[in-house]
Amino acid sequence: MPLKNKILNTIKTCSLLTAIALSIAGTMLPTIASADSGMDELKKVLQSQIAMMKPELQSKVKDLSTDTKMSIMAILAMHSRVSDQATLRQVMLEVLSDYQTMSMGIMTDSAEMTADAARRLANHRIPVGGLLPYLGLDNINDGKLAVLESFNDSVEGNAIKLAEAADKGNMGEAAALLGSISSGCVGCHAVFREYPGTSELLK
Repeated sequence: MPLKNKILNTIKTCSLLTAIALSIAGTMLPTIASADSGMDELKKVLQSQIAMMKPELQSKVKDLSTDTKMSIMAILAMHSRVSDQATLRQVMLEVLSDYQTMSMGIMTDSAEMTADAARRLANHRIPVGGLLPYLGLDNINDGKLAVLESFNDSVEGNAIKLAEAADKGNMGEAAALLGSISSGCVGCHAVFREYPGTSELLK
């Protein structure tokens, strides 16, 4: 099961686990408490992002289905770097730099360079205000946002696999994954890159 799906399942079952924990004494409680703490931090990040959005975008986000919101939360949960300055364009330039470094690492048979760059790409910064303000109001709906999951798997999921292949010294496998990553990038751009650069939907 892909890492993102595991995170998504954890988010979806968090409330249930909390309820179960209340009826269990002893050693299980610290584990559940830790999960709750992680969820609380994730909710704080989301709340701060929503607070930065203009009312028209807030309204569109509010109308998203629970499944779409959970999927966005799962993607966000995979990233430990959340910027309070960088725009999506700046983040994408960092991603491009990491992609180029991965390619150089493969071409020069440098497993460390390749793996480090791949992990940076997989854990790229989340831009200021989150992803949604940069996608355009017309794309903030369940149908359009449903594709984010597959693009995330293609790019970040395969970047993690590429890092693992490089760790094992299997540069041939790493090279083969470059195509899948770039296909994910191109596919995502084809849907969303009508709105590049900074966003007018942030306050």
